[in-house]
Amino acid sequence: MVESKIRPLLDEKFQEDEFADCFLIEVQLHADNKLEVFIDSDTGVTFEKCQKISRYLEQFLDEEGWLGDQYVLEVSSPGIARPLKLRRQYPRNIGRRVEVSLNEGGSKEGILLAVGEADITLEEKIRVKEGKRKKTQVLQTRIPFEDIKKTVVKVSF
Repeated sequence: MVESKIRPLLDEKFQEDEFADCFLIEVQLHADNKLEVFIDSDTGVTFEKCQKISRYLEQFLDEEGWLGDQYVLEVSSPGIARPLKLRRQYPRNIGRRVEVSLNEGGSKEGILLAVGEADITLEEKIRVKEGKRKKTQVLQTRIPFEDIKKTVVKVSF
């Protein structure tokens, strides 16, 4: 499988100083010979980094013929619409609104305040009834990574 051959190539590339803050999120090979490689970085992924990694991978794809003569290679960051997959992606999103789907069902939405070794902290605003009025309360909720099914950054305008 091409996907399993890409990972060690990128692990090697990410040892270089220029790419030391990069990491692999996912590799997907589609039926139409389109190979998508999603990378991320602790400091953000630039077009130039994607371009250099694409050229690096193309060398191997062309020399080894893993995908034949006709293929499409796309190297990019996962984008805002894709869920966070690795713990390493969370710190860059501190201060953003996220929706966390839980393994046991349900979800929580709030501002990502902190990322620990084993959990994240969300600031949630909830409406509670006090007598005849509703009041907004601000709660800080800790959610262990093991309880998280997926986390999506919510785009706000």
